[in-house]
Amino acid sequence: MILITGHVILTSEHRERMIELCTEHSARSRGEPGCLAHNCHIDVENPDLLMFVEEWESVDAVRAHFALPAARAFVADMRALSPQPPAIRIYAAEDITATLMG
Repeated sequence: MILITGHVILTSEHRERMIELCTEHSARSRGEPGCLAHNCHIDVENPDLLMFVEEWESVDAVRAHFALPAARAFVADMRALSPQPPAIRIYAAEDITATLMG
């Protein structure tokens, strides 16, 4: 599984528009092949930080996602609306819940 985390800084001027774009992007992404989960969340300790958590079946699914014009447009919009570029981290992950939780 591929796990992606990221965040973007919200501004009072563009807050509602950015949340709207993120909500649309997550909903669209969940319909893509290989997307297991795609969500955005407001950080409870910093309400100006919008967090992303994504789960994908494979690297190929992530590559296909990033190649879509809608995904590229979303990133461009976030860069234009936020005072800082979006941050992203991509991990190869293994679910070890059963091993740890019994």
